[in-house]
Amino acid sequence: MPLSPSLARRSLLRFAALLAAVPLCTAAYADKPWPTVRPITWIVGYVPGGSVDVLTRAFAKSVSEQIGQSIVVDNVPGASGALALQQAARASGDGYTLVTVPGPVLFARPQPQIGTELKAVAMLSQGPIVLVGRAAQAPADLKALIAAMKAEPDKWDFASSGIGTGQHLAGELFNTMAGTKMLHVPYKGGGQAVVDVTGGQVKLGMLGLTPVLAQIKSGQLKAYAVTTPFRVPSLPDVPTMDQAGLKGYEATQYFAVAAPKTVPDAVVSRLNAAILKAASAPEVRHALDAGGQVASTMSPAEAQASVQKSLAKFTEVARQAQITLN
Repeated sequence: MPLSPSLARRSLLRFAALLAAVPLCTAAYADKPWPTVRPITWIVGYVPGGSVDVLTRAFAKSVSEQIGQSIVVDNVPGASGALALQQAARASGDGYTLVTVPGPVLFARPQPQIGTELKAVAMLSQGPIVLVGRAAQAPADLKALIAAMKAEPDKWDFASSGIGTGQHLAGELFNTMAGTKMLHVPYKGGGQAVVDVTGGQVKLGMLGLTPVLAQIKSGQLKAYAVTTPFRVPSLPDVPTMDQAGLKGYEATQYFAVAAPKTVPDAVVSRLNAAILKAASAPEVRHALDAGGQVASTMSPAEAQASVQKSLAKFTEVARQAQITLN
């Protein structure tokens, strides 16, 4: 049955009103790039409870509160974080997938990287590796340690959390710059490495701060130096490598955040702003302090450049040291 003229006019007016509302809805979602159809998944390539996991969860909670969107942290351990990188690279670039990228880490086979299959979102933090040894009968300082290592080059080794990790690479950089010949002893994590260094089964450790802090403070381990250009607040009396006499040495660990390469720049910018703001949240500050980490203020472009520069530097270190990755 045909509509009456008055009903037809009312229908046209309603349709016109709906069309007029479309730009308003689009403008609203421009301010909120995550319509709450599902949570954001933030992938971590290591088991729960480790430094990467703890730091990610602290940041994720604050970012979630800021953007009004739930975030689920998904642990995908395996292959030194490569499985997590692969999962993130395969995901849609719709802004619902993030991955924490610790580094520097080198792999035997090419894996997704920031700057190729992945796009940098932010740098969560940067922090030190610590050169430690059993405190009993330890050389007095780094210079004395290097002298002892040169006097008996075949008697020194160092533990790390795995082949190709930042700790392993820091040890090889030390060998190159100090002229020493420490043998690398890889572990599958920092826990057992700390036990064996404390017990004297391995002479030295190039390890993250979190697993060794208690033993340093109790006097079981001696901390010779940290690998960053800055001292660590939780170990104020421990010098940097440069300050201790190994001039120009620097091996900073980092925790970056990335997304699939096709994620829109507007989404990246908003996440970057939320992550930088999250660094001042109490839970995040606690997680940073516990790991000796310093929050970053890098833009996405600066974070990407920093990661690429670090990987290039330590790829060359690995080449010079003839490291076999697996």
